[in-house]
Amino acid sequence: QAHLVESGGGLVLAGGSLRLSCAASGSPLRNNAVGWHRQAPGKQRDWVATIFSTGSTDYADSVKGRFTISREDFKNTVYLQMNSLKPNDTAVYYCNARLDGYDTWGQGTQVTVSS
Repeated sequence: QAHLVESGGGLVLAGGSLRLSCAASGSPLRNNAVGWHRQAPGKQRDWVATIFSTGSTDYADSVKGRFTISREDFKNTVYLQMNSLKPNDTAVYYCNARLDGYDTWGQGTQVTVSS
């Protein structure tokens, strides 16, 4: 069964950068829309960004201009480059895609931004 694995989270100072990775096994990501979402403690999970099979992208207003989603097909990986990080970007970040007909989520990676 296809699955997703996120990595790249960590602790960073406000204004810093991180790059998250979402690696897929068992199914090609290039055929699907892949989304990044995040969930802060005590809050609902929110959508952050999507890259479509065409390569076009879309972003939540809260991250537009600071985050960039991209895809590297030969590595079957989607990235989320996060710049100018703010304390309220602190959350567990998840990637999501419909793989082999199933709505698939990774286990999440923690991002903590300190002021």
